[in-house]
Amino acid sequence: MAGFTEIQHQVDEWIKNVGVRYFNELTNMAQLTEEVGEVARIIARRYGEQSEKESDKNKDLGEELADVIFVAICLANQTGVDLEKAFQDKMMVKTKRDKDRHQNNPKLK
Repeated sequence: MAGFTEIQHQVDEWIKNVGVRYFNELTNMAQLTEEVGEVARIIARRYGEQSEKESDKNKDLGEELADVIFVAICLANQTGVDLEKAFQDKMMVKTKRDKDRHQNNPKLK
């Protein structure tokens, strides 16, 4: 599997060669919110208590999650965020912070 650095480069090449240019950061933030909403709709109806409409039954959760990732990568690219480093740093923080917390949570047993 490709790492974040390779994926960020792949998205950047796609934007330059197919997408013409990045939408501005505010537009991409609005798009990210929209895509997360589509994921939430599928989860709420397929796995939650809401009934799933016939028109939603063919929606692909993987495709919608990929849309979220794509727009998040666009935002990272245009704001200079190295997702490879940011993700590794976050994993270290979460591991240190949550090392015992989840293991000792009786709700998770």
